[in-house]
Amino acid sequence: MSSHSFRPVRRLVGLCAALVLAVPLAWAQSDLEADLEQLKEDTLNLNRDLLILEEELLYPASSQIAVYLSVDLGEFFHLDGVRLQVDGDPVAAQLYTNAQREALYRGGVQRLYLGNLTSGEHEISAVFTGIGPDGRDYKRGADLVVEKGQEPLVLELKIVDSERKLQPVFAIEEWALQ
Repeated sequence: MSSHSFRPVRRLVGLCAALVLAVPLAWAQSDLEADLEQLKEDTLNLNRDLLILEEELLYPASSQIAVYLSVDLGEFFHLDGVRLQVDGDPVAAQLYTNAQREALYRGGVQRLYLGNLTSGEHEISAVFTGIGPDGRDYKRGADLVVEKGQEPLVLELKIVDSERKLQPVFAIEEWALQ
């Protein structure tokens, strides 16, 4: 027999061999993709754990202060920015984009500051800027004197419309932690 008559058989055998070798290769690739996904998930979990540990080390509960901002506004104030001071020292400032402002108006709460504070009495001051009633530039402040103990100190800067006064009200409130 001539070698030409075996050519189709050789092609068929070669094709079958390629298929037989490709199936385990596809399974191996599938296992590799699953391993890669597991590695990504493990990396994200490790990153989260490291961030939590870093926060616990940098801001221990005995000296921690956290300041949040919430907004309950209707028509009397359009928030542009806020500046926060602790004992007269600037510690945080924020200028708001439209998207950030809208998130606050929809009920979002922003962590404005996380830091350390020694035990004792401290003055917290916030200055809010924006557009007030009748489209005028508006700049108002709020102050609070707090006593920092061994527990974390959590404060909320609140901006609320006052229907009675027809203007916004600015306040700093201390959260009671149980």
